Amino acid sequence: MTDFEPGTPPDDAARDDHVLAAWLAEAAGRRLLDVRREGLTGRDLKDAGDAAAQELLMALLAQHRPGDAVLSEEGKDDKVRLGSERVWIIDPLDGTREFSEPPRDDWAVHVALWERGADDLTAGAVAQPALGQTFHTGAPPVVLARTAAALRIAVSRSRPPEFVHDLADELDAELVPMGSAGVKVISVVRDITDAYVHAGGQYEWDSAAPVAVARAAGLFTSRVDGTPLRYNRDDVYLPDLIVCRPEIAEQIVDFTRRHDIG
Repeated sequence: MTDFEPGTPPDDAARDDHVLAAWLAEAAGRRLLDVRREGLTGRDLKDAGDAAAQELLMALLAQHRPGDAVLSEEGKDDKVRLGSERVWIIDPLDGTREFSEPPRDDWAVHVALWERGADDLTAGAVAQPALGQTFHTGAPPVVLARTAAALRIAVSRSRPPEFVHDLADELDAELVPMGSAGVKVISVVRDITDAYVHAGGQYEWDSAAPVAVARAAGLFTSRVDGTPLRYNRDDVYLPDLIVCRPEIAEQIVDFTRRHDIG
């Protein structure tokens, strides 16, 4: 599909990467909602969504940040990024399965920026288009005090790892199934859950933008062994992570280390 209109970003997007990240995620989200209304189903809907969001984001980044490299789930990994000062890490459609099952809303668009000077993520946005919400580092979400009596752990609705059941038993927590990785991370930001603990396979684009937002909101983020999450590496496989409220981080890291998770 090539008939999209890129549109005009907010005036301050030219100098503010946080604003641009949010606008890009929202623009891709709107395009995905349009695709959902085209009457496609199943694999056709998944493929159309992946292609449309990828095409739009790549075109907009080429227009508004032409000197930056891009790492995308839907694109070829151009190793030029390893020598670049700035790399956008994007997942044009995170939660393709959920996207293809209207009216499910647990899918997302991820847009993050990695910069060499910081050797870290410096901006990020996660759009949940079906909710009409975008969470981004330019206006970090405020994580409110816990509203639930029991701890809640976000898990995959189709393939929850076995260790999560043991973790829930140890923390006296309940499991909350949901779709995309980004939605799971943002569920902690939104006080829908208190933690998301994953091991068993992800890539940098699965977590970069959600982790950037979670950090900006003051949440704890790490690998399952407690070491930092690192991005724009030669091998983009980043199989595990913890995102949780700071006050329960020590308990979770202690559990994952004792059980040799990861």
